[in-house]
Amino acid sequence: MRNYFLSLIVINRLNTNNMSYYKIDNLEQYFKHYNKSIREPRKFWGKVASENFTWYQEWEKVIEFDMAEAKIEWFVGAKVNIVKNCIDRHLARKGEKTAIIFEPNDPTEEAQHISYNELHERVSKFSNVLRDQGIGKGDRVCIYLPMIPELAIATLACARIGAIHSVVFAGFSASAVAARINDSECKMVITSDGGYRGNKTIDLKGIIDDALENCPCVEKVLVAKRTNSEISMKTGRDQWLQPLLDDASDNNVAEIMDAEDPLFILYTSGSTGKPKGMVHTTAGYMVYSAYTFKNVFNYVENDVFWCTADIGWITGHSYILYGPLLNGATTVIFEGVPSYPDFSRFWEVIEKHKVTQFYTAPTAIRALAKESLDYVQRFPLKSLKVIGSVGEPINEEAWHWYNAHVGGKRCPVVDTWWQTETGGIMISPLAFVTPTKPTYASLPLPGVQPVLMNEKRNEIEGNQVTGNLCIKFPWPGIARTIWGDHKRYKETYFTAFPGKYFTGDGALRDETGYYRITGRVDDVIIVSGHNLGTAPIEDAINEHPAVAESAIVGFPHDIKGNALYGYVILKEIGENRNHENLKIEINQLISDQIGPIAKLDKIQFVSGLPKTRSGKIMRRILRKIAEGDFSNFGDTTTLLNPEIVDEIKNGKL
Repeated sequence: MRNYFLSLIVINRLNTNNMSYYKIDNLEQYFKHYNKSIREPRKFWGKVASENFTWYQEWEKVIEFDMAEAKIEWFVGAKVNIVKNCIDRHLARKGEKTAIIFEPNDPTEEAQHISYNELHERVSKFSNVLRDQGIGKGDRVCIYLPMIPELAIATLACARIGAIHSVVFAGFSASAVAARINDSECKMVITSDGGYRGNKTIDLKGIIDDALENCPCVEKVLVAKRTNSEISMKTGRDQWLQPLLDDASDNNVAEIMDAEDPLFILYTSGSTGKPKGMVHTTAGYMVYSAYTFKNVFNYVENDVFWCTADIGWITGHSYILYGPLLNGATTVIFEGVPSYPDFSRFWEVIEKHKVTQFYTAPTAIRALAKESLDYVQRFPLKSLKVIGSVGEPINEEAWHWYNAHVGGKRCPVVDTWWQTETGGIMISPLAFVTPTKPTYASLPLPGVQPVLMNEKRNEIEGNQVTGNLCIKFPWPGIARTIWGDHKRYKETYFTAFPGKYFTGDGALRDETGYYRITGRVDDVIIVSGHNLGTAPIEDAINEHPAVAESAIVGFPHDIKGNALYGYVILKEIGENRNHENLKIEINQLISDQIGPIAKLDKIQFVSGLPKTRSGKIMRRILRKIAEGDFSNFGDTTTLLNPEIVDEIKNGKL
């Protein structure tokens, strides 16, 4: 791999004198930029920020921080507005360019193309509506909308006037929504009469009505029309959005924001405990989301970028909304699901809109890989240049399927690692710059200083090692706190390894310095004194031709301390195979690829796994079932499929 790096540097050698720090074009530039960002982070990020964004006032200091107290500030004293940078500054040259393509749930409904000029007008009107309704700088606004243009416009309108948006995925239960509203004391909720998801219609307004029975902080509810469903409107609180927009002026001046003013609160569902309201501030998040979008996806003018996430997640915030718009890009907002009307939907949308960069989750890739290849082979997908993966480590079988059948073995796969807390991508190949390696997130982005730590809190030097993944210097996109609970923020991220940000993930660093995320540290299971990460075992199981997906947890064992319990989803649940033989074959795969120590003591075939709506497996539930403890599974309201818990508990397929 080192020889490959060297040859690539020679092949791509360019005149890099006076190069901009904002765009990396080749591997030699990557190393120059990276080394500069580590040696002189203030100079590096100061140059990126000053040369590529519009500021009302520049900073006094690029960064001030105290890792011991988890206090971090970027671009201290600067004044800026992120929406001015997302929209206003593009109007002179790109006013008529498409900013947003809205692809509806129903493919027979016409797509919308919203230009930067139109987006400016609509965001300005919405901003004036918010101000007319008593919303101002610092007020919190809960946005509970389906993936329709109003979701993006409402989010941008909040940021334009300095209100703090808290977007909640439009699928959470009333109690989950209420908890988030109350935690941040939202003054307003923006919702719709309903939403479409595949062949289902979701009663979003009904969910909000139920939630607000226990939310005394909410004064106003604005309701967009989407499904034309019959809903109830509470007098004095609820108003239809469209008449207010019709009467609003499109003349709006963006609020001047301090660099460290909160931009948004985004709640992480987490596998345990109360959801954490991660707070991201204005300037650092702006610079980092824009920079990472530009470089990871190799965005160039006239590309069409599609991230399939929901704006209710950090992936949607950073790579549907802010990152693309800050770069003057065209971004796709997709209302539907990959299986409706059939499993060709993703590929049909790529072909229809000539998408150049496609960014989705391994969960979706594995689900689509289970289906007939005819669905994807109907479409040439020649417009694609880059394909990406986000949300969890991608297993090798899914990586190869994605590379071969979607990317045509010509599109680099950017396997990105990052978190809600990081604000943007941290470790990833840069498309057409970094050589890719299946299942490896590869190298850190400029400004990101990863280290591996052992249990004694010592840094692990060298390569071909594994440890706890930490970051030892702040980057601009880092979350600043947990809303209303800085103590929890400090204890969660900065105390396990003092002086460093602890990601909660384990990682492997290979012989060339590439990183592979091995899973959450609490998903590392000690069996007979051996530390076994769940991800490599799951990768091995998933290579079996009959297996669609798997999840591994530990359970107490009298001799080993812990033993391994596997939950396995088969591609064809009703297939006439001998399950005992299947178990033998799965364990043989594990033994061959990892070693006999990693073989499973118990295997249960299931029809699904308990997952949060962002696609994360709720392993604490699987652990309790494996241990035979059915007493209390905790809060299951954030699960996509809560019914699966009883099904697994009862041992049913």
